[in-house]
Amino acid sequence: MNRPFHGGNLAWAAAFANCPLESILDFSASINPLGPPPSAIAAIQAHLGDLKAYPDPRYQSLRQALAEFHRLPPDWVLPGNGAAELLTWAGRELAALETTYLTTPAFGDYRRALNAFNARVVACPLDLTRVKSSNPAGSDLLDLSQGLDLALTRSHSNQGLLLNNPHNPTGALFGKQDLLPLLAQFALVVVDEAFMDFLPPLTDQSLMAVVQDYPNLVILRSLTKFYSLPGLRLGYAIAHPDRLQRWQQWRDPWAVNALAIAAAKAILQDTAFQHQTWHWLPSAKQQLMQGLGQLPGLIPYPGAANFLLVNSQSSSSQLQAQLLKNHQILIRDCLSFPELGDRYFRVAVRTPTDNQRLLTGLAQVLSA
Repeated sequence: MNRPFHGGNLAWAAAFANCPLESILDFSASINPLGPPPSAIAAIQAHLGDLKAYPDPRYQSLRQALAEFHRLPPDWVLPGNGAAELLTWAGRELAALETTYLTTPAFGDYRRALNAFNARVVACPLDLTRVKSSNPAGSDLLDLSQGLDLALTRSHSNQGLLLNNPHNPTGALFGKQDLLPLLAQFALVVVDEAFMDFLPPLTDQSLMAVVQDYPNLVILRSLTKFYSLPGLRLGYAIAHPDRLQRWQQWRDPWAVNALAIAAAKAILQDTAFQHQTWHWLPSAKQQLMQGLGQLPGLIPYPGAANFLLVNSQSSSSQLQAQLLKNHQILIRDCLSFPELGDRYFRVAVRTPTDNQRLLTGLAQVLSA
């Protein structure tokens, strides 16, 4: 079985480690370990009868729920089969422009979406030395003018920009005030905020509040990472209604299944789970950050999201292999990020017990 391109490939990990799939402790996919929330499970069970009918192809009730959550009109919201499906249509829009600037290192699916429509891509490298020196709590925002290639400071009247905030895989957080000028410089700006909900509303840097002021802005969100529901495949886009109507015409009907709709409407109202996550993450991340920093040859990067990028003097692919074989622990190597290669790996923040198991396994592998 070929090495996985994304994190979370437990079938590959179990085959490699020659163990049952359920024995793998997965640090490779940045999923909230506290979920799925009981509210989602209850909603799925209560709506099993919905499987006998097709979902509403316009998803009016889900759009209304998402719109109320973000205080927007429903026609500014489009649910999708995960954020990945909506990224495909964003890639089609970007490919129609002269050039798309892409912050790198970049989530691999961005290249997939852009290459599918033969977009002309220009890499805009992130300064990793600035990321490494930022505040561990994520409160020190990364200055775009210094953190990225200065090409972003010029006007790009027929060009697009694709970036994520917080940034994956570094965890860097860009300030909202730094992003706003880009909306006047580019014909289209697509911001992937898949990990933004791990930050409480008072500290997040989302552009959601200004989206109605900028018809050239697209925001992508995921409901599966924060709520630990990746198997349901559910995300949504926030953008001008004309753009979303176009996307609706491009895609297959019934992109979102009935059980995902039911779960989504329930979790959006689950404020208890939201606050539980915001309370859990800072201390768990600090524990993992400090533990990684005490291991020989490892330099963890501070990040604002629920994962950490780690620079390693040892081969990350070899670390991954030894952790799997000896400890049934899966970390994310960074071979799919060409700018990082085999000297970086990424780990999700999990519970304190899980984090300690990873730290113990890494200590044993590094000392062998």
